[in-house]
Amino acid sequence: QVQLAESGGGLVQPGGSLRLSCAASGSLSSIYVMGWHRQVLGKQRELVAAIASGGSTNYADSVKGRFTISRDNAKNTVYLQMNSLKSEDTAVYYCYVNLADRSRYWGQGTQVTVSS
Repeated sequence: QVQLAESGGGLVQPGGSLRLSCAASGSLSSIYVMGWHRQVLGKQRELVAAIASGGSTNYADSVKGRFTISRDNAKNTVYLQMNSLKSEDTAVYYCYVNLADRSRYWGQGTQVTVSS
């Protein structure tokens, strides 16, 4: 079993910043990709950002230049620094990991609300 513990969500005003963290623990084989999706009620979950073990990154067009993903391989932790937040960034953010055996695990989700 793999557990993902997310933290850092909350309420922030437009233009503000938040930093999400996600720590993986449990029966981990090599972690290949770590990343974040988000979901608005009634809509499909969408990729926000992902980072591979070698450091290559991938971002949704809507967050490029505002969000930065990073990871600490020694701690099996991935971070998402979110700057210049907009109301349309409001969603539940889910952390995930892809292991070398092609399995994927999800966190429980953390709410991010951008509102004045």
